Amino acid sequence: MGTKDSPAGHPARLDVEKERAADLQLRVADLITRFAGSMMFVYIHAALFAVWMVFFEKSPWQTLTLIVSLEAIFLSTFVMIGQNRQAEFARRKADHDYEAQELELRHNTQVTEIVHRLTQEIHAAVAEGRHDVRQEKRQNTRQDGGQDGQGG
Repeated sequence: MGTKDSPAGHPARLDVEKERAADLQLRVADLITRFAGSMMFVYIHAALFAVWMVFFEKSPWQTLTLIVSLEAIFLSTFVMIGQNRQAEFARRKADHDYEAQELELRHNTQVTEIVHRLTQEIHAAVAEGRHDVRQEKRQNTRQDGGQDGQGG
């Protein structure tokens, strides 16, 4: 999620969109691809083909075939442009995600090392404290035992 200062979205996607917005040819390709991938495109073509076949050209529709073939060539080019865009985004996203994961791994490793060191220090302090407590008990026992033995 984005904050007030940064827009929402993956940084790689935002970079690709920014670059595409700056290039007129890519913006036109995006518009054509978006329209060609819509149902409105299908409806318009179905209507135009029907009108052409009924009113403008009799069978075998050679001109219509030529137009449709040229359109297919151009549309396939726009599809490939869209695929290239997706591939570029996927590559940038993978690079960004790898960098972010490596950074997270380094941070987690550092935190784990600190926790391990602190755990060792705590264990050492506790062990030393137990040793001191045992020594005090021994000394107290000796002192108590020595006083009892002398007083009796």
